[in-house]
Amino acid sequence: MNIVVLDGHALNPGDLDWGPLEKMGNLTIYERSDARQVTIRARNADVVLTNKALLQKEQLSELPNLKFISVMATGYNIVDVQTAKERGIQVSNVVGYSSDSVAQHAMALLLELANNVGMHASDVSQGGWSGSSDWSYWKRPLIELSGKKLGIIGYGSIGKRTAQIARAFGMVILVYHPRLQDSTVSYRLVSLDELFSQSDFISLHVPLNPDTQEIVNRDRLQQMKPDAFLINTSRGPLINQQELKLALETKVIAGAALDVLSSEPPAADHPLVGVPNCIITPHQAWASFESRSRLMEETVKNVEAFLNGEQRNAVI
Repeated sequence: MNIVVLDGHALNPGDLDWGPLEKMGNLTIYERSDARQVTIRARNADVVLTNKALLQKEQLSELPNLKFISVMATGYNIVDVQTAKERGIQVSNVVGYSSDSVAQHAMALLLELANNVGMHASDVSQGGWSGSSDWSYWKRPLIELSGKKLGIIGYGSIGKRTAQIARAFGMVILVYHPRLQDSTVSYRLVSLDELFSQSDFISLHVPLNPDTQEIVNRDRLQQMKPDAFLINTSRGPLINQQELKLALETKVIAGAALDVLSSEPPAADHPLVGVPNCIITPHQAWASFESRSRLMEETVKNVEAFLNGEQRNAVI
């Protein structure tokens, strides 16, 4: 059984163990694979593991031996699942592995927006405090979270965990999720209009699909309070990037903190890179050691199940 990992570096930059997969077959690991390399490297593969390397119709048509794809992530839009189904290729993913880590990162971004810890620490290291005539100062307003409203769009495992953490800070939680009933939620369910207009902070936790693409746009941003903040640890295209840039520059909203962008890595002239009131981290919310360890364990179990003639975490 030939097993090929197309882009192993994201999951395992060297601190995890590929050993369990090596026991299952002839394992070949590539740290990264661009679009031109995918079909060459996976040509003889029975099993392919991918994180972001594309397996669209063009690639799948050139992989005659392929029987199983294990996506080392939750989102599986990198795979043409319809073509895979037509060719009898099973596809699995991994869900729930990063809920704690992503929720923690969402709160880290929220706290940075509220307390500006990083900015003030940088100012001190550059001599700002040493050169100050005051024993205490702040360059931006500091915000107490207790009593502030956090609007959570999407109430899956990450949205739920974020709500739990935020409640510990005394925040009031508003939730938008179109398929939930009041009896299933511990917080106040609201419409999108209510969430955007009432929240002091808004955190996005929905998958990317036609209904959610650019769910944050000029009209929605204008509904927000001028002292409100936007947080995104989900998918970049949930936000219209140009319209967010304009809203930040014209102070329609107070700021944003993003772990994801519409294109990754972003071009040097990406509209949001360098905007003063926009914090950007490099899509790292999911990437704690603990989170990646769970992802590795689940991926191994997916492959093991396939080899035993079973389906696990199947998306088709």
